[in-house]
Amino acid sequence: MPDNYEAILVVSFGGPEKREDVIPFLENVLRGKNVPHERLLEVAEHYYHFDGVSPINGQVREFIGALKTEITDRSLNLPIYWGNRNWEPFLGPTVKQMQADGIKKAIAFFTSAYSSYSGCRQYRENVLEARQALGEGAPIIDKLRVFYNHPDFVTTNAERVRAAAATLSASGQAEHHVVFTAHSIPTSMANSCNYSLQLHECCRLIALELGLPDSRWSLVYQSRSGRPQDPWLEPDVVDALRALKANGVNSAVVHPVGFLSDHMEVMYDLDEEAKLACEEIGLEMARGSTVGTHPRFVSMVAELIEERMGKRTSRRAIGHFGPNHDVCPLNCCMPPARPPAGAAARPTAGAAS
Repeated sequence: MPDNYEAILVVSFGGPEKREDVIPFLENVLRGKNVPHERLLEVAEHYYHFDGVSPINGQVREFIGALKTEITDRSLNLPIYWGNRNWEPFLGPTVKQMQADGIKKAIAFFTSAYSSYSGCRQYRENVLEARQALGEGAPIIDKLRVFYNHPDFVTTNAERVRAAAATLSASGQAEHHVVFTAHSIPTSMANSCNYSLQLHECCRLIALELGLPDSRWSLVYQSRSGRPQDPWLEPDVVDALRALKANGVNSAVVHPVGFLSDHMEVMYDLDEEAKLACEEIGLEMARGSTVGTHPRFVSMVAELIEERMGKRTSRRAIGHFGPNHDVCPLNCCMPPARPPAGAAARPTAGAAS
């Protein structure tokens, strides 16, 4: 029997929108972590390089506007709310407003396509904390399934890669290597979730649609943070690009498949650091855009909403694995063990969005 959902809740990371927001925002992101203040100031400089503005909030607003149009066209008369983990609009006040508006049950869309602690479980914990703060009568909030292997997500990413490749020189188009990037996470975190497996499958499916042999694509990572002595998923994107050039590759499309919008991590790590590295080594580089507000992606999210509401009989997924679960198992995507007291973490630009 269909669930009687009354609203949609978009849950995201959040980001500063002016210079004076940067330090308070980073303090929110790094609260509870052993990060020296001088390192926080170092990361802040990445934001000041862009006048203190992370584009993520603006991109979420654009996505909500596009989704609102899409669900209206589908006669889904559901209001859309928005709450962030680390900056305004914060999740707690948003859920409180939902309660005040009489919302009893809502569907949550997290701005992440893959299963991991920071991309799924932590958002679920954030939602639970916001609900617990309200006590009895707080809205029930159910999340949509992850969609790394949804055919529309795969096709949208393939289109973005194709568009980027078309900007390369004639010889570059003929021989380019596709470098898929995703946010690195600690291997201890990766071992408790399907993040790496899902990323590899998504990249394989995109390469299949593009007609790329395995030798012409690779999955690498960016935005590493944490203690230097702790193992994180590798290789790093800059190291991988240097290795490609050393192996005779002369052109590459760098595509941030692990992200849904072109926010700070994409801008700084790829448009600044990776681009500079490619210029230094003479590797022609084009950067693929994230799915953003591509109509096919927005339509997919609306389809997932219809699916969860019981308005669709099929749950679309392609590749080696079926559609992901709606309700997360109790112990999936557990967080890694915290470093011992006194062991300072070392965030990079990728510590925030």
